[in-house]
Amino acid sequence: MEFCVRCGGMILVTEGKAACVSCGKKLDKKPKIESFEKMEKAEEIAVVNEDAGVVYPEVDMTCPKCKNKKAYFWTLQTRSSDESETKFYKCTKCKHTWRKYR
Repeated sequence: MEFCVRCGGMILVTEGKAACVSCGKKLDKKPKIESFEKMEKAEEIAVVNEDAGVVYPEVDMTCPKCKNKKAYFWTLQTRSSDESETKFYKCTKCKHTWRKYR
């Protein structure tokens, strides 16, 4: 995407001619346009299984399902940034997962 040097507006290319959409300034050179087919593909991101070496802290928390007294925990920002994060728990015995809002 290119922008106008005069006003900063976006340059629009129609029928091989380029002009600013804000002030109408014409470009002397044709802007370079890449097709989606020519763009490099983004690297694929591997998803790691949570049981494959990830270590979560263990706390004293009673599981609502099996009443075990130990659970792992982690936090995530699940709502807007001005609200507190959500704490997730996972039972060490039955693997039941639940959450608590603060």
